[in-house]
Amino acid sequence: MVSLSVQAADIPPPPALAVKSYQLYDFNSDRVIAEQDGSSRVEPASLTKIMTAYLAFKALKNGHLSPTQTLPVSVKAWKVEGSKMFIEPNKPVTVDELLHGTIIQSGNDSSIALAEGIAGSEEGFADLMNKEAARLGMRDTHYVNSTGLPDPQHYTTAHDLALLATALIRDYPDQYKRLYSMKEYTYNKISQPNRNRLLWLDPYVDGMKTGHTKSAGYCLVTSAKRGDTRLVSVVLGAPSDSARATESQKLLNYGFQFYESKLVYKRGTVVSTLKVWKGAENTVVATVAKDVSITLPKGEYARVKAKVTSQQPLVAPISAGQQVGKIEFTLDDKVIAEQKLVAAKGVEVAGIFGRMLDSIKLLFE
Repeated sequence: MVSLSVQAADIPPPPALAVKSYQLYDFNSDRVIAEQDGSSRVEPASLTKIMTAYLAFKALKNGHLSPTQTLPVSVKAWKVEGSKMFIEPNKPVTVDELLHGTIIQSGNDSSIALAEGIAGSEEGFADLMNKEAARLGMRDTHYVNSTGLPDPQHYTTAHDLALLATALIRDYPDQYKRLYSMKEYTYNKISQPNRNRLLWLDPYVDGMKTGHTKSAGYCLVTSAKRGDTRLVSVVLGAPSDSARATESQKLLNYGFQFYESKLVYKRGTVVSTLKVWKGAENTVVATVAKDVSITLPKGEYARVKAKVTSQQPLVAPISAGQQVGKIEFTLDDKVIAEQKLVAAKGVEVAGIFGRMLDSIKLLFE
């Protein structure tokens, strides 16, 4: 993620929040809109369970688990302290029930049962968590458990939680939509509400996760969507349950009120045609490999300029999907975003005479 340095004169600074740290960013453009101590290491508490769910969704996608598969409940899971969904050792529980218990009820017991079902032990699952965190670019995160129970070696940052939340919504949108907006879940005849108050207070909020321990304070990762714009807020170390909701609401309202995200190019859109040397064709069509969005203060988009740069000399052979250049977006001569350009299709090498002719031409370039 890249911090958004553009600040229009008529836009106020972000609100002052009564929290240890926070981050607000735009999901589509992967741009930080506002933050306070976003890279400071903190205790994640039950926000840990976002990664637990992410790995469970990955196991389901890879066929290593199935939703209706039953998993045993260990004594460790049954006896764990803190919030629970109240699973029992003599009563097998399905993967889908455990997901509901972890995401909606924030069950420590269900998190451990999932961890043991995926990796054989919670310690082995923590290794998977750390590998996944590294893959996602979460450089200041380290896990030792699946629950978020306090440990000196269990930490993260607002920045890394924003990365993780984005990855979950992006990689498993159906699971996110199905589970994270649920306001209540009943298991073992015990109904528990989702602790995310904003699901009741803000119609644009469609989920994420709460966390709390005495040492971490009250924490909340929230995602909200208005029109085509989705924002994610991470609020850590609020003084109370109500405060984490209030402060998150302030942050989201600030983002939606003063910023906008514009889709510039959809994935696969032709951006330019670039010169190719020593190829069976003289040009290659350059496209973007993923959707390109820009986040800016409202009213600033009309002043954005775009510039395409080719990786010259661009010499065949060129394979489909190979980077062939980049497109750079500027505002007032400041680079605000850039995206690599890739070949829409491959270009084969020219015959010997074509290659010789281009070799001579390149001497004069």
